Amino acid sequence: MRKILEKIIGILIICILIITTNMYYCIGASESELENQKTDNQQKIEDAKQKQDEIQEEKNATMNEINSLSEQITSYQSQINSIDLQIDDANKKIEEQTQKLAQAEEDYKKQEEMLNERVVALYEMGEVSYLDVLLSSESLTDFISRYYVISEIADSDNALLEQIENQKKEIEDAKKSIENSKTELETAKKEKENVQAQLQSTKSQKDTYVAQLSEDEQALQEQIEELQAANVQIDKDIAAARAEAQRKLQEELEKQKQNQNNNSNSGGSGNSGNSGYQGGTSSSGFIYPVPSAYSRITTGMYYSSGAYHGAVDFGSGGIAGQPVYAVADGIVVTAKALTTSYGNYIIILHDNGLYTLYAHGQAGSIMVSQYERVKQGQQIMKVGNTGNSFGAHLHFEVRTSPGLYSNRVDPRGYLP
Repeated sequence: MRKILEKIIGILIICILIITTNMYYCIGASESELENQKTDNQQKIEDAKQKQDEIQEEKNATMNEINSLSEQITSYQSQINSIDLQIDDANKKIEEQTQKLAQAEEDYKKQEEMLNERVVALYEMGEVSYLDVLLSSESLTDFISRYYVISEIADSDNALLEQIENQKKEIEDAKKSIENSKTELETAKKEKENVQAQLQSTKSQKDTYVAQLSEDEQALQEQIEELQAANVQIDKDIAAARAEAQRKLQEELEKQKQNQNNNSNSGGSGNSGNSGYQGGTSSSGFIYPVPSAYSRITTGMYYSSGAYHGAVDFGSGGIAGQPVYAVADGIVVTAKALTTSYGNYIIILHDNGLYTLYAHGQAGSIMVSQYERVKQGQQIMKVGNTGNSFGAHLHFEVRTSPGLYSNRVDPRGYLP
């Protein structure tokens, strides 16, 4: 019995040892596998991060490429606008020179008829010289009278011949001018076709890159494209209004010169529109477009992302509803209320030839109209948040002549 019990105990001890050993190996194996799995997962994380960085780099490269292509598109569209102006000028020249040619030919025809009548009259008179007429005078008074008449006739004949020669030259010049204008027109049309082909090719490349963007990025890109399209249309509006605004500006400047003496004699200040602004004036003659308490610039020529802004923003707290002032005397080129892009915006052509643009004005706050003369410091609208805007602020641009989107310069060089 005792031997049997000893055998049973021995067997139990062996079983316990076997089970313990197996558990040890199992636990050891599990820890090893977990460590391996952890290492593997960490490697996967690193690989994922690297892939993420690569994707981000690709996205950045894609966005950079899109921005570059967008700038090319804007440049091509500006070129097309410029070429369209050349085509319009060429057509106007052709029309003006054609009218001038028709008038010159009509005058030439009349003078030619007069010359023919004169030749016929001389022929009918026969071979009677001026000397014969003078020698047949009956007295000195008659001689002088005949001499005067003969001189007048000779001068008239010479003037007639000179007019005919001048008209011939005018006709030839007009014909040459028309041919030159037609050549310019054809050259401009061909150039426009080439630029349009480049524009279409660039748009196709851009579309390929845009298709790679996420939905959020595409939505942002649509906003950018919307702004760019609006800028192209604004350029066209400016080009159409520029001539009329410049003509009115010239008229106003001439009136100012005429009224300067009257104003000085009457002791007038000559600038009643400046009473709404309290602040200094720059060496360029500009004031701030907002009250001095809100004149801190919150965004410069570049956004924090590095994208080109082409303007400055005034967006201090509490600026919503504050007055927007004309920075100098000038003529309103355009004043429009859009629901996108610049929102409520105004462009002014100033007496010094510079253009300024004020954007995102409060809805319904525009206080001036196209071609209206404005004075420095005159309120033209209120600061708002209309159009493609995130928070109330004034978007302010300075543009050199001819005032197009591509003519934007840093406004800070012109402000106090």
